[in-house]
Amino acid sequence: MDRRRFLGVVATATAGSGTLAEIAEARQGIDSALSGSDAGDLAYLEGAFERHRGGYRGRAPAVVLGQMRGDLDLLRAVLNRPHTAATRTHLARIAAGIVGLVAIIQHDRGDQREAHRWFTTAERAAQESGDRHMLAWALARHAMVPLNYGAPEAAADLARRAGAAAGRAPSASAALAAAVTARALASNGDRQGALREVAATRTIAEQLEGAETADTWFGYPMQKHHVHLSQAFTLLGNTQEAYDEQDAALGLTRAPSVMTRALLDIDRATCMSTEGDPAHAAEKAAGVWEALPTAYRGGLVRERTSTLCDTIADTAPTVAQELRAALV
Repeated sequence: MDRRRFLGVVATATAGSGTLAEIAEARQGIDSALSGSDAGDLAYLEGAFERHRGGYRGRAPAVVLGQMRGDLDLLRAVLNRPHTAATRTHLARIAAGIVGLVAIIQHDRGDQREAHRWFTTAERAAQESGDRHMLAWALARHAMVPLNYGAPEAAADLARRAGAAAGRAPSASAALAAAVTARALASNGDRQGALREVAATRTIAEQLEGAETADTWFGYPMQKHHVHLSQAFTLLGNTQEAYDEQDAALGLTRAPSVMTRALLDIDRATCMSTEGDPAHAAEKAAGVWEALPTAYRGGLVRERTSTLCDTIADTAPTVAQELRAALV
C-alpha cells in the first residue's frame, strides 16, 4: 500500500472533532488504501443474499423489492471496482444469486419482460462464476416465467438446459428443473412425458438433504415439491393426485404464505372445474380473489385465475364472465 496516502487519511480521521460523515469518509479512505479493501462489502453482500433468499415472510413483492434497492446499488458499485480473479469469481456468484432473487420477485409481480432481463443477467453472472449449480438454479427459475405466463415450450427448453447444467447428482436445482419440465410437458399435453418427469422429480427430491431442502428461494423443500406437483397433476386433469399434493403442500405451509395458499386454492378450483363443477370452481376462485390483500391482486395469482376463466368459458360462459368481472 501507499504509506504516505495511508498516513494522510489517518491524520484526517484523527484530527479535530469531525462530523460522523467525515469520520465515515476517513474510514473509506483508509480502507481503500489497504489491499483487499472489498472484503467488508463482499461479506455484507454474501449476507444480503442469504437474508433475501428467505422469501417474502408475509411481505408483498413490491415491498421486498424496495428493501433490496440499497443492496443492488452496493452490488453495482462493487462490480465496477477492479478485483483479483478469485474475488471476481466469488463476487460473480453472489451477483448471480441476488440478481436471480430480483428476477423471482419480478416474475411474481407479473412483469415478464423485467423478469426475463434479470434472469438473463443472473445467468451471465453464474456463467462467469463457474458455479454450475448456480447456473442451473437461475435457468430453472427462469423457466418458470414462460411456464406461468403461457409459453410452455420455451419453459421446457430452459428447464432442460437447467437439468443439463445441474448434472446427474441430486440437487435442489436438479429437482426444480425436473418439476418445471413436468409442468411444462403437462401444459403442452404430453401426458407420458409429464408423468415421467414427475417420477424423476420425486426420485431426486427423496435424495435431497441438508441445505438442498432449505425452505428458501434457493432450496427445494418438500412444501415447494408438493406445490409443483399440484400444478402438474392439475394440468394433467389427475384431480385426486392434485388434491393429495395440495393437502400435503398446505400441511407444510407456514403462515402467512399468502401467494402460495392462493395458488393452491386456484389449483383446487381448477380441479373442481375439471370434474364438471364450473359454478363452484368459479365461486371458490372468486372467494380466493376477494380475500387477497390488494398488494397480491396481480401478477401470478391474477394470471392463474384468468387461466381458470378461460378453462370454464366454453362450458359455463356466464360463470366465467362473472369471475372475470371480479378480477377488475
